[in-house]
Amino acid sequence: MKLTDFVAVMERIAPPSLAMEGDNVGLLLGSDKTEIKKVLVALDCTLETAKEAVEWGADLLLTHHPIFYGGVKHIRPDDPETGAPYLLLRNGIAHYAAHTNLDAAPGGVNDSLADVLGIVDVQPLPPDGLGRIGSRSADTPQTLGEYAAFVAKTLGTAVRMTGSPDSPVSRIAMVGGGAGGMFREAYDAGADLYITGEVKHHQALDARFIGLNILEAGHYETEKIALFPLICHLQELTNDVQYRLTLSESPCLARIV
Repeated sequence: MKLTDFVAVMERIAPPSLAMEGDNVGLLLGSDKTEIKKVLVALDCTLETAKEAVEWGADLLLTHHPIFYGGVKHIRPDDPETGAPYLLLRNGIAHYAAHTNLDAAPGGVNDSLADVLGIVDVQPLPPDGLGRIGSRSADTPQTLGEYAAFVAKTLGTAVRMTGSPDSPVSRIAMVGGGAGGMFREAYDAGADLYITGEVKHHQALDARFIGLNILEAGHYETEKIALFPLICHLQELTNDVQYRLTLSESPCLARIV
């Protein structure tokens, strides 16, 4: 498959127009290779995933999180920000990132999160459609404490909770990753529970003040669930490309229970 055709397929799945302003999405590292036959899929472009891409013979590394967020002034192998891209460039491996556009896209991160957490009647979360909001399905736990345990088991993570464990759970909003600041959007949309990956202390205090329950379930854990569905979608559209979900990736901050 031509690299340009792969880019076109990714832009159908997660249109760049859905990305938040200033996000760095799309083809971030080009390659002399015009044919894409093997694509490694990961959450991050780390030294570990870059090495795996080289060892597996990948032509492209596809990640959720972008590289080069800030103003990069040098590319060195010993720099934490550029070490992995340097390795990809040295080995002729392209890099494509779909970030907030994949969060917002149909079937993307937040639709995948809603699906595994038993949310029904799912709608985009106003005002920008990045997150999702819906109702707890009948076969999921009814109280916050029980639902928190369900989320922890389903995502394979430890969760932190604000709110009474006995409070009922009905209307649930979610944004995977580090979206603690979007709790007000969840509250304004009528949610009684907001699920995200990272929440700051003052955000939890403000949410508790307005009566919104929060579950913090891990940045990595609330986003990794979208990678396998993404591969399945890509396989339907590109039958001449081999995909592999990274074997080397794990949470950069492990939770000890």
